[in-house]
Amino acid sequence: MLHNVRPACSGPFRPNCHLEVTPEFLRQAVERIRANGYHIIALDEAIDLLKSGYGKPERYAVLTFDDGYRDNLEIAYPVLKALSAPFTVYVASGLVDRTSELWWLALERIIARNDEVTFLQNGTASGVPCRSVDEKNACFDHLAHYLMHDVSEQDQRAIIRSLAEQYGLDLKKLADEQMMSWAEVRQLASDPLVTIGAHTHNHMALARLRADAARADVLKGMERLETELGRRPKHFAYPYGKSNAAGPRDAAILREIGFASSVTTQPGVLHSSNARDTMMLPRVSLNGCFQDPSVVDQYLTGAPFALYGIARWAAMRFGVRTGVSRFSPSTR
Repeated sequence: MLHNVRPACSGPFRPNCHLEVTPEFLRQAVERIRANGYHIIALDEAIDLLKSGYGKPERYAVLTFDDGYRDNLEIAYPVLKALSAPFTVYVASGLVDRTSELWWLALERIIARNDEVTFLQNGTASGVPCRSVDEKNACFDHLAHYLMHDVSEQDQRAIIRSLAEQYGLDLKKLADEQMMSWAEVRQLASDPLVTIGAHTHNHMALARLRADAARADVLKGMERLETELGRRPKHFAYPYGKSNAAGPRDAAILREIGFASSVTTQPGVLHSSNARDTMMLPRVSLNGCFQDPSVVDQYLTGAPFALYGIARWAAMRFGVRTGVSRFSPSTR
C-alpha cells in the first residue's frame, strides 16, 4: 500500500509524511521484493491465484496506490513502467471531481500557516495553539482524532470546509494541485500495466455511515469510474480501512455489488484463509517514515504483522498500550 511518490521533503512539520515515499525508495522496494523471490503481478492475477490456491508464480506481490494523486502518474508511473511492474490505483472519484475534501492535507496546511487554530467543539469555540513544531504536531493529532472519531463523517467535512474558509484555504485549488484530472486517470488507465480500482466517491469511512449511505457512496464512486473510463471497476479499497472504518457490514455491501476483491489497511500478508473471503484483504504499508530497503525485507516475512496482532490482542485483553498513534500510518 502506497499513496504519494514525491521527492524527499525535509520540512519540520510533516504530519502526513508517512503517506509519501520517494521515487528512489519505490524503485528500491520493487527491487527488494523481486530479490526476495516475489513476482510483482496484476491484481486480477493475484486474486485468481489466491482463490485457486495453487499455480505459479507461487510467491507474489501486488503494488497498490490509494486516492488518485497526480504524482502516481507523473512520478510513480515512469518508475514502475521502466521496471515492468504492474500496479493498481484506487481512485476516489469525488477527489477527481473536486467535490470532496482532502481534509488531512487541508488540516496540515492550515496548521502550518497559523499560530493558533480555532474551531467549534461541542458548540464552543476552542483555540488550539500551534506556534512551535511540537505544538503543531499536537494540534494536528488532536484535531485529526476529533474529526475521525468524535464527529460524524458529514460533520467532519463541514468543519474542514468552515476551517478552510476561516483561514483562507481554497479546497478546490488544493485538489487541483494534488489529484489527477479525469483525463489523467484515463491516460494512466490506458496502459495494460495499470488497474484502476474504486475507492468510494467521497472518501468517507464506510463503517461510520448508515448502510444506505455507505452503499450509495460506493455505487457513486463505481459509476463515476465506469462513466469516465468506459468499464466498471472490479476491485475496491476501503477509505481508511481500519476496523473502525470498515467491517463485515461493508464487506457484505461490496460482495452484493459484485466486486472481486476489496482491501483494508489492516497490516498483514495474504494467507490461504483469505481465499475464503476476498472482501477484507490485509495490506503492507510502505511507510514514508521508514524508507529503508531492509524494512521491505522484514515486511515480506510477515513477522512484524504477527507481532502487531499480538500487541493488538494484548491491548484488548489487558489494556496494554500498543504504541500505535491515533493518526497512524495505516489510518489512511
